[in-house]
Amino acid sequence: MTVPTTIPIDATSRWSSPTAESSVPPLPSLVDQAERLVALGVAELAGLAADDLRGLARTADPAPGSLLVVPPELAPVAALAPLLRRGERAGFVVEDMTDVAQFEPLAGLDVPAPPLARAYVVSGLDRGDDLANWSPDEALPALTARGRTPLTLAEGVHWVLQAPDVLERNHCFMTIGSRLTKANGRLDARTPALWISNGTGRDGRDRRDAPKVGWCWAGNRHTWLGFASATARTPLVG
Repeated sequence: MTVPTTIPIDATSRWSSPTAESSVPPLPSLVDQAERLVALGVAELAGLAADDLRGLARTADPAPGSLLVVPPELAPVAALAPLLRRGERAGFVVEDMTDVAQFEPLAGLDVPAPPLARAYVVSGLDRGDDLANWSPDEALPALTARGRTPLTLAEGVHWVLQAPDVLERNHCFMTIGSRLTKANGRLDARTPALWISNGTGRDGRDRRDAPKVGWCWAGNRHTWLGFASATARTPLVG
């Protein structure tokens, strides 16, 4: 399946351009991001020497506010989610997403992966607040029409690892660049997202206010979920 390029008729009435200024917290330098990944044990998890990851970060020449990402083939989302923090609360993957590793980049997205790239940089991040209350089915072609690429789930998790406050009450985001393809070749209707748990249902009260990796239906709208996107991905090879 390729990424659609037309905007659904029912979405055009809510069209708006990305805002010039974002309320999201700034990201540290790529070198500082590499240090954080080393401190969290992500480099070790991915089988990367700490100095190798630091070296890759130093060789990059990114635009300000770019994000350092270790591909999920090396650092799976399920292993990174517990490293997320909001206050004292650790992150988690919802119980009915045991197949989280099977959510892969949409066909047509050029996402660097090993063995060619052990890390890469995502530039031009936007949380997509202006698309809140759009469905994933509506938001994807709108982002494509803007010349933007939807974030994958792994990229969204890395963003929250580096800037936990990017998740705010009523301002969280979906990562519709990742989808699960079923055996019949069709896309699973679930679309992954990152938000803050209310501690209800199977999450449990102990997880209230924790960062949460979950999903929403592709045709549903949520006033508190934007659609995270970027302008470019650049592999780091060294």
